[in-house]
Amino acid sequence: MLSNKIYKHFFLELSKYFIITLFTFTAIVWTVQAVNFLDLVVEDGHALSVYLGYSLLNIPKILTKFIPLSFLISLVLAILKFENENELIILWTAGLNKIKLVNFFVKISLIVMVLQIVFASIINPNILNHSRTLIKSSNLDYISSMIKTNQFNDTVPGLTIFVEEKNSNGDMKNILIRDESKTLKSIDNVANTENITIIAKKGRVVNPSSPALVLSDGIIQSQKINKDIQTIKFKKTVLKLNNLQTRSIVQTKIQETPSILLIKCYFNKKEIEIINCPKDHKKNDVLSEINRRFGIPLYIPIITLIICFLLNQRGESKYKNYFKYIYTIIAFSILVIAEILVKYSGKSFYNSLIYYLTPFFLLPLIYLEIIRNFLYENLRKK
Repeated sequence: MLSNKIYKHFFLELSKYFIITLFTFTAIVWTVQAVNFLDLVVEDGHALSVYLGYSLLNIPKILTKFIPLSFLISLVLAILKFENENELIILWTAGLNKIKLVNFFVKISLIVMVLQIVFASIINPNILNHSRTLIKSSNLDYISSMIKTNQFNDTVPGLTIFVEEKNSNGDMKNILIRDESKTLKSIDNVANTENITIIAKKGRVVNPSSPALVLSDGIIQSQKINKDIQTIKFKKTVLKLNNLQTRSIVQTKIQETPSILLIKCYFNKKEIEIINCPKDHKKNDVLSEINRRFGIPLYIPIITLIICFLLNQRGESKYKNYFKYIYTIIAFSILVIAEILVKYSGKSFYNSLIYYLTPFFLLPLIYLEIIRNFLYENLRKK
């Protein structure tokens, strides 16, 4: 049928704009974030493979964030393209019902809404949790590059390393190591000490798969629990570094927690041991995250109906060209407000209920206003 071909044409055009816009936004933001993630290698000493994996696994989160805005922009661009090429006028003249076209756009918006819910509530938490696992399981494969000369390097909590010189081969000179947290467990009698200070003339990191620091010509000075100081000279000693943990955050965040656990956390008053589940008076962030995953997508059909007002013909009205800006700004403002209010929706269960009911209340009102506008347009033509 002709109408099916028309809808297919609209769907393909809308999909094209949507995909291009979505991936453009995602690429820009991911590039900026990827630069920031370089600290995983430069500052925290993780391997380049960890950096690449962690960066790539953050793409779905960025993509999900821009789904509503990308759909808004693609819908505006598609309608304006149809109008500028007089396709809409031809369709209206051929007898195509505007309400059917509005319904078609709403159906597409429902598909996009479900897509965002699936990404936000299922795909993203699992992928982000896996990206955090990469950080947890990562060894400090780039320890040598992590150590900067003439600086007190404290990437590993409780362990400070100072190196006066380091050449391109990784050979270090005049090394000072201060261990205040028993991090260097390979040192004998570490259990009986409060802190250890190591001074060496030379050193080098060897065996990247199981890194170790080989020191030459130095002393180990340890302070015992009873405050006694013990000094040991050495010609060569090896410090194992494969169990070191950096300052990178390894604790699973709320955004990385599966949705089912967040829901259990909020409604279950007893099982506080669930991952990332705080006490009752600190569950605002948990509820806000639930609303972010399931509430924000509900506003996509609302912005779709707002943009559908652009289908209304206004003849030679001097304000005709301004309506595309007015409705686009209104729809964009709804997205911004929904994003801002989602944080406050977690303040209480009733706030959340209002947040979810608002789109269901607005949807029929806006839909009826669109019908009224189209009827008024037909009466005006007569």
